[in-house]
Amino acid sequence: MGNYDAAVALSEATGLDASDALAAVRTYTSRPGMSLNLEQQVSENWGVFARAGWADGNVECWDNTDIDRSVEAGVSINGKQWGRPDDTIGVAGVINGISSAHAAYFNAGGLGVVIGDGQLPHPGFEQIVETYYSYALSASTKVSFDYQFFANPAYNTDRGPVNVFAGRFHAAF
Repeated sequence: MGNYDAAVALSEATGLDASDALAAVRTYTSRPGMSLNLEQQVSENWGVFARAGWADGNVECWDNTDIDRSVEAGVSINGKQWGRPDDTIGVAGVINGISSAHAAYFNAGGLGVVIGDGQLPHPGFEQIVETYYSYALSASTKVSFDYQFFANPAYNTDRGPVNVFAGRFHAAF
């Protein structure tokens, strides 16, 4: 994986595109990180959760998306109270961030795993609110409807907000 500071320096010194510079400075290395997950069933009908994660923001991401630190909290409630015990409704809030080296790489025109549009002059925290309803068709089959609101998508305070609507189908065999 490449080092963002080294890629930006090479790009500035040679005029090489930032993404190509990142490829040129790749070495066999790791991207240390850690995460914490807390879940608590508060009552028979609802529970809360919180998650936090951190990864070395000077080293290229390569597996999922461009996040160097994240905190999330939420609540889920089962449908027992309204006569649908296999249904679940939930809401969560998330704040994601990237390091200054990561932001400088994006501002230099670099591309990440799924983000990057050639500039990031005003980076900020990506903020997400998500809510969903999981409707049980049977004990093993569920369909879910999901809504997500993104402020500062891809850490860019000059973009957004973005609204995302989704549906999921889950069957367990």
